[in-house]
Amino acid sequence: MSKINVGIVGYGNLGQGVETSLSYNDDFNLVGVFTRRDPKSLNTKAYHVDDILDFKENIDVLILCGGSKNDIPETREFYSTHFSTVDCYDNHKDLLNHYKILDSITKENENVSIIGTGWDPGVFSVQKLYSESFLPNGESYTFYGPGLSQGHSDAVRQVNGVKYGAQYTLPNDHLVKEIEDGKEVNYTKEAAHIRDVYIVSDNTRTDEDIKEEIFNMPDYFKGYETNVYFISEDEFKENHQNLNHGGYVLRRGFTNNNQATYKIELNLDSNPEFTASVAVASARAAYRFLKDKNFGAKSLFDVPPSYLSRRTTEEMIQSLL
Repeated sequence: MSKINVGIVGYGNLGQGVETSLSYNDDFNLVGVFTRRDPKSLNTKAYHVDDILDFKENIDVLILCGGSKNDIPETREFYSTHFSTVDCYDNHKDLLNHYKILDSITKENENVSIIGTGWDPGVFSVQKLYSESFLPNGESYTFYGPGLSQGHSDAVRQVNGVKYGAQYTLPNDHLVKEIEDGKEVNYTKEAAHIRDVYIVSDNTRTDEDIKEEIFNMPDYFKGYETNVYFISEDEFKENHQNLNHGGYVLRRGFTNNNQATYKIELNLDSNPEFTASVAVASARAAYRFLKDKNFGAKSLFDVPPSYLSRRTTEEMIQSLL
């Protein structure tokens, strides 16, 4: 297979993770990083994002590494018009709308967009589909954390008055214990998780105003038990720079009168680096869809597992089946 020419939009933790992941996959060629920052300030092959159309003919797949709250919704139509794309959009409630918008644009422009890659949405979504298909008589539960959420932290940083912000997702241990004990539970994502937010204020708003905006932020915090803590900049820099996260999908099902438990768990030292690795594998799949002229928006549900791998069918059967 010829080299897949990739561009990266955005050079935060996720964009840097994509660059690292590409170095482990020698079927890719990095055309460049496209950023709003001064390209000369970055120690990589970088260009200003305003110049990206100059590279349109040189890029097979563009990996979008902007935030889900503002960046992707504001730019998705432009990028999917001109490029085949992969994104890590993680606003679960907007994903169907996101899919419909990109499906129309990419089919019209003969491009491909693979949406919602990463571990949730993404890897966990596929595992939920597998487990429900294998155990139709049962219930599924997803728990996140404890760990730092990229998307929610980005959303916090968009709030006026926030200088630095980090959001940690914590599983509701009491609910987990009840499920493990075989008890019937009233599971919802909101009841299953607690959100802890650590903020350094820029002192342009009151703490109460900042907290109120966070508590009522739809799709991110509204409906969840949320704790907001205001701390010093020194404490933030000392204690809130780790990027670890994880979680698990659990399905408790029944085959006749026998219980079966399906569980997949992730423990990640670096949330963005693992998310980036899934995005890179998805870029390989996007390239293959493009070569097949199978245009339109896709999720990982639509991606054949073989499209994610460099291996041939024979290699996969011999070593993995």
